Amino acid sequence: MLALTAGPPADGRAYSVVALGAHADDVEIGAAATIMQLLAAHPEATVHWVVFSGEGERGSEAEESARELLGSSLGSLHLHEVRDGFLPREWSGVKEVLLQIARQVTPDIVFAPALADAHQDHRVLGELAWQAFRGALILGYEIPKWEADRLSPSLYVPILEETVGAKLDHLKRHFRSQQDRAWFDDETFRATLRLRGVECGTRYAEAFDARKVMLTF
Repeated sequence: MLALTAGPPADGRAYSVVALGAHADDVEIGAAATIMQLLAAHPEATVHWVVFSGEGERGSEAEESARELLGSSLGSLHLHEVRDGFLPREWSGVKEVLLQIARQVTPDIVFAPALADAHQDHRVLGELAWQAFRGALILGYEIPKWEADRLSPSLYVPILEETVGAKLDHLKRHFRSQQDRAWFDDETFRATLRLRGVECGTRYAEAFDARKVMLTF
């Protein structure tokens, strides 16, 4: 497998990133380790964080998580209160939010749910990301769940063991409302990282659906 290294944008700008989550913990489950390593390598990057279903306790969790994860790299934080499981009914409003962000930000990378995700909220947000951010590298992340819709990845990000520990600790500390869910535990998240590592020849990795990538030499 050929390993490619992402340097800074060709025009010398700092990285601009948009992270989209249908629910409060989506981005952290699917891409927290990658974002941690991106910011470690490029601390000047700016990340714009968007969560659509985050009200009450879940909204507080989403805000606290984003602020700690991103620190000074947090460019903007957009928290909305769309009812969990009903994002498709709010399709036009969700699209308008994304288009407004796209008018203000030109991201290099967008983290969004994978297009093949079986959860209706995830799937709609993944589809709208492709409509709103046409010029960006869109990385579709995966979320393990009951629907058994495992991703067929096209891009892997090797994850350091210390970053694995940091991700698991972050999820436990910031999403206490999810602790009673059978799938929300260290074993699930570490196993996912380990399996993707096996697939790309490393110990651990996060995997993404990167449907359109331009390669130059």
